[in-house]
Amino acid sequence: MNAQTETLQMRVYATAAEPTLIYLPGIHGDWTLVGSFRAAVARRARFVEFTYPRTLTWSVADYADAIESALRDGGIRTGWLIGESFGSLIAWELLRPERRAQSSFFEPLGLILAGGFVRHPMPFGARLLRRLGEALPMKPYRALLAGYAVFARFRHRHAPETLANLEEFVARRTAQDRAAMRARLELVAEADFRPVARRTTLPVFYLAGLIDPLVPWPWVRRWLQRNCPGYRGGKTFWLADHNVLSTASRAAAEQTFRWLAAVSTS
Repeated sequence: MNAQTETLQMRVYATAAEPTLIYLPGIHGDWTLVGSFRAAVARRARFVEFTYPRTLTWSVADYADAIESALRDGGIRTGWLIGESFGSLIAWELLRPERRAQSSFFEPLGLILAGGFVRHPMPFGARLLRRLGEALPMKPYRALLAGYAVFARFRHRHAPETLANLEEFVARRTAQDRAAMRARLELVAEADFRPVARRTTLPVFYLAGLIDPLVPWPWVRRWLQRNCPGYRGGKTFWLADHNVLSTASRAAAEQTFRWLAAVSTS
């Protein structure tokens, strides 16, 4: 295992001091699909992004500890969390009141969920995906990746920054990477942050793509509306999918800035 797979990686694009947007990637665990969203917020925000280590043993709290430590080392004291899919679990952990009481350095300003959740509405689905991943040999997996790459060139034809990272996205999908994703799927199946969300008064927003077979977002948003005191609303993009930050990057960026402006004037 090389050093890059063992440690959390962080990159900061400091084209503007404020606001700070902190991207926590989904189950794939890296920044290869967020390039177009990053470009869309350039010159208007400081953008912080992460690639997770390919660990098989970390808990959600371990991920949050590593991210908080990296933010501290980078002198990033405050910012908005963008929790994409699996990354939403890490975001909720960072918002957990008990953690906030113990940490005096990083202070989150709010949370934007991108295809995220509090407890996955279908945890058995995450376990099923893990079992399917364990059963699928590497050769057919590579064939599926090749098919995805062809589809992605069409799907992201209006997102050149995402297309530019497509080769890196495919190259990162090694056997070790697959094992790490399966470990994250188990965390998805086990995690339940409903008690945290019920106590969250910081602003929470939701970005969704209409075509999302992985997270049934209407259930998530309905639960947030009824149970999370900080929930302020959401936006669904009709031509986007689960990776809403890449398939609706510019529209998602504009909606994000509208929400931040509304919070700053309220």
